[in-house]
Amino acid sequence: MHATPTLPRRSLLHTPMMLLTTLGLCAAAAAAEPPAFPNRPVHIVVPVAAGGSADKLTRALAEKLTALWGQPVVVDNVPGASGNIGAAKVARAAPDGYTLLQQGEGLTLNNILFTELPYDANKAFAPVIKAVVNPQILVVNPNSGLNTFADYLARAKAQPDTLTLGLPGNGGIAHVAHEILSQETGAKVRYIPYSGGAPAALDVLAGHTQATLITLAAVTEHVRSGKLRALAVTTSYRSPALPQVPTMAEAGVPGFSVESWQGYFVPAGTPAAVVAKLNHDIDTVLHSPELRSKLEDMGFKVAGGSAADLATSLQQERPRYSRAIRTAGISLR
Repeated sequence: MHATPTLPRRSLLHTPMMLLTTLGLCAAAAAAEPPAFPNRPVHIVVPVAAGGSADKLTRALAEKLTALWGQPVVVDNVPGASGNIGAAKVARAAPDGYTLLQQGEGLTLNNILFTELPYDANKAFAPVIKAVVNPQILVVNPNSGLNTFADYLARAKAQPDTLTLGLPGNGGIAHVAHEILSQETGAKVRYIPYSGGAPAALDVLAGHTQATLITLAAVTEHVRSGKLRALAVTTSYRSPALPQVPTMAEAGVPGFSVESWQGYFVPAGTPAAVVAKLNHDIDTVLHSPELRSKLEDMGFKVAGGSAADLATSLQQERPRYSRAIRTAGISLR
């Protein structure tokens, strides 16, 4: 018979201690490892009224991110003060990736237009991704008597300040784009500012105002149904969503081009790994065939790219908008 092997007395004494030490180290490592992001609801602040193009974009994106993350992605509309109320809310939020700001070139414009802001526009936010680019589109009520872009320019020059143009926001990209148009053509209109694209479009539909310059995606269906008449887009290219609508360059203002965009930001100080995760996942969702097709049908052009790409866009657009705003004398307090 073989004797049952036994561990040396020293091993018997030390084995439980070693096991406890190993388990303790594993527990400490698990405690030190941060939980996977996100592990609770994520909020995206849209600083304009519900129903406009920015709202439509973010709700479509939120639906897909909810499915990807298995966590609710909540859209919070916080309109007012040309987007500054919503931006300030995000600037005050914890820098943990759970509160995002949807913004476009308005972040640059507000930094030029306002003498004081409730946040530091140069330091309060970290860029995540440029989601889409899109034209602004000039649309009118079908009963306005304006059938073409040439008609619009002719009336705005012959009868200055008699045409009423609804703006999705005072000092926003539509306002600045039209000021650039006015500086190049001499066309003068009376601006009527709104808290977002949806109420601006509704008043044109009802005939309370004659026209609006607005993100194309906000009014695509109204143009297709004939409820609004599209005269021209601001970009150098026609939109595949409404290919029959000419560019302003084609329709009488050679060289004219203004392209707007929408992107996402987080509070400054958000960990780089969280920003990278948000960038990767949003980019992935934007380029998924289903969402990309949906956004392009609305009139958006999916952009994507890195957080650095968005930072570059902010730097490049400032000089042109600064010149237009100074020339027009636009100032918001």
